[in-house]
Amino acid sequence: MTCGHCEGAISSELSELPGVTSVTAVAATGRVTVVSEAPLDETAVREAVDEAGYELVGQA
Repeated sequence: MTCGHCEGAISSELSELPGVTSVTAVAATGRVTVVSEAPLDETAVREAVDEAGYELVGQA
């Protein structure tokens, strides 16, 4: 991620996942925080990030 457009693309795709209540993407740090009502399926998260045109490289 390098700009606000990138942040929006990632946020939009991840927001569509079932149970997601909020997404915060910060291009300056490359960090994305997802809040969900239930555990997220890692494969679904990776696919959403891929769909936005990016690659998930780690998770905390």
